[in-house]
Amino acid sequence: ECVLVLGCVLAAMACMEFAKINHDLTLKTIPNLLVDIIGCMCLCFGFLGYPLIVWVAVMVFRQIMELYTKSDNPVHSLAHSMMSQIYIGLPLGIMVGIAWLLSPMILLAIFLFIWLNDTGAYCVGILIGRHKLFERISPKKTWEGWIGGLVFTVGFSILFCYCFNDFFGMNTLRADIWIWMGLAAVVTVFGTYGDLVESMMKRTLHIKDSGALIPGHGGILDRIDSLLLVMPAVAVYFALIITTMIY
Repeated sequence: ECVLVLGCVLAAMACMEFAKINHDLTLKTIPNLLVDIIGCMCLCFGFLGYPLIVWVAVMVFRQIMELYTKSDNPVHSLAHSMMSQIYIGLPLGIMVGIAWLLSPMILLAIFLFIWLNDTGAYCVGILIGRHKLFERISPKKTWEGWIGGLVFTVGFSILFCYCFNDFFGMNTLRADIWIWMGLAAVVTVFGTYGDLVESMMKRTLHIKDSGALIPGHGGILDRIDSLLLVMPAVAVYFALIITTMIY
């Protein structure tokens, strides 16, 4: 239940911030924003099944709404709404689903991997970073930093496997060291891509941070950018593991 509340709160905050940075948050567009937030929250409840039907109805309603709002650019408005659902709502819904279907503690391990990857990448990048990872989008990221983050995260995954396997709820997947290391690698790769995708959007919009929620650390999208790509990737990873276990 706590994860469900967290998902809904993050969805609402991220949707508002996403609308703001896209210059789509005005008195006239507030009804659209409310529908987008409701849609994202329905996705957070999606693991229950029936809210997904409600989400479909909300998305149909949102498109019909656009006929009556007299928007200057209805295509942009609808595209923004659909992007909110895919970019924000779907990953947060997957996060809640993983907590419900597997274990909330698995999410803690994923969060720790994201933070460990960021820490390892930053420290190694500062010390020996020379070769740019994706200079066009993020000039400060280096290959050395990325490899450092990967080694750091995979190293801790081995520790988690041998010392905290039951604590993190990975016993439900009969997780061995290779499953742990695979999870760490998936989080590292897609966490980095998540950061780069958000950086790409900020560069396109000519902004430094998505918001000012935490002074000096940006907005809510800056805090969960890695998570938004990690969660779908982890869901596919777990689905492959479970399929392998069954067959």
